[in-house]
Amino acid sequence: MHLKFASYNIHKAVGLDRRRDPERILAVLKEIDADVVALQEVDRRYGRRMAVLPLDAIQAATDYVPVPLSMKPDSLGWHGNAILVRKGIDVVEAAPVPLPVLEPRGAVRADLAVEGRRLRVVGMHLDLSGIRRRHQVRSVLSHCAGCADRMPTVMMGDLNEWARTGGALREFDAGWQVLAPGRSFPSRRPMALLDRIIVSAEWAVAGTHVHHSGLSAIGSDHLPVVASLSLPKI
Repeated sequence: MHLKFASYNIHKAVGLDRRRDPERILAVLKEIDADVVALQEVDRRYGRRMAVLPLDAIQAATDYVPVPLSMKPDSLGWHGNAILVRKGIDVVEAAPVPLPVLEPRGAVRADLAVEGRRLRVVGMHLDLSGIRRRHQVRSVLSHCAGCADRMPTVMMGDLNEWARTGGALREFDAGWQVLAPGRSFPSRRPMALLDRIIVSAEWAVAGTHVHHSGLSAIGSDHLPVVASLSLPKI
């Protein structure tokens, strides 16, 4: 089974031209053509936390269905984190992942069924503080370890980790592959590998890359990161 995963901090759909342009973000998602996408900063931060990507626009312009995670009626996700899955992928279970925070950060989990296989996806946006990032990674790992079923897992998001191999990345033991698709921030002239994809040992990695196009270069302050993964036959 071959699947493409992507993570994209959309900066509330505000591009480098200072325009809020949800249609541009949706066009970038169509360019990427991933099967599962983790989005960060998908809701406005204050007030009703309204989604910056309207649900009807997602359904009309893409082949994606949002995983039902919203804790507020006008939001798409949880603390700005959302997961989109290609139509035809079944959502078995979904839940927010509690994180120790001082500022609004969060993580979300979705257990999916694809071609009869179960898999788990976690999307996350971690803290600017190195100490809190490490605590947050531990919370995500503890949450997954506490789930009733074990299954192949993909974690992805804006980790806010500037270190290439250290910092919060040390919390992932030998059972995890920490993938660094490339420099993704800032989008105009990428310098840092802030956006990562972490996969459990069951996955074979066919390739990773940063999606750099004319639209993605100005659509957000981050570029999307992508991983092509496969699972062996049972």
